[in-house]
Amino acid sequence: MVMISNSEIMAFWLTVKLALSTMAILLLIGIPLAWWLSQSRSFIARIIESLVALPIVLPPTVLGFYLLIAFSPQTFIGGWFETVTNQQLAFSFWGILVGSLIYSLPFVIQPLQSTFSDMDHQLLETAYSLGASKWDSFINIVLPISRNGIISAGLLCFAHTVGEFGVILMIGGNIPGETQVLSIALFDAVESMEYDKAHTISAGLLVFAVFSLAVINYLKRPRRC
Repeated sequence: MVMISNSEIMAFWLTVKLALSTMAILLLIGIPLAWWLSQSRSFIARIIESLVALPIVLPPTVLGFYLLIAFSPQTFIGGWFETVTNQQLAFSFWGILVGSLIYSLPFVIQPLQSTFSDMDHQLLETAYSLGASKWDSFINIVLPISRNGIISAGLLCFAHTVGEFGVILMIGGNIPGETQVLSIALFDAVESMEYDKAHTISAGLLVFAVFSLAVINYLKRPRRC
């Protein structure tokens, strides 16, 4: 029987904290951004859409490397953060949070954009003709209709953040209680040849991934009238 140590417990709660924070912030940012991208036909919108999708094709280590440079105390961002908080942005929880926000952004934007594009826009035209403002229509029509898509995007973001490795390792290292999430703890266990511990962490992540995909696929099923 494999005993769960305090480091694995800390890694678990840090992973949950990171995933929940990333999901909440990206849904707050992603819902209006995805709606704008789904409605706009401008050249700027297509440029932003491409930038949002960049983490999907960019190797995580490349993204992590440039973020590590950006978080350096010698840069404006890293220097400002160190002045305000008296700690480095790199190799801190806030550093891996910023990295997770950038790396998981397309996994929120693209499902939401698809959901908004597929909805029946005739409902909005009807609401406008009855005197409803764009804001009222968005709150009372778009969001309720898109509920399942929003939940799916949030769950996909949460699951993706739980499985992040390359970006977090590059900008966070392997600091227990600060940046050591479950994926890093798994890597550490394999490096230490603690295969029982590695099996336990891997099995937990696998079960969570299968469960998340099952829920997402269930929410994506077409509604029956």
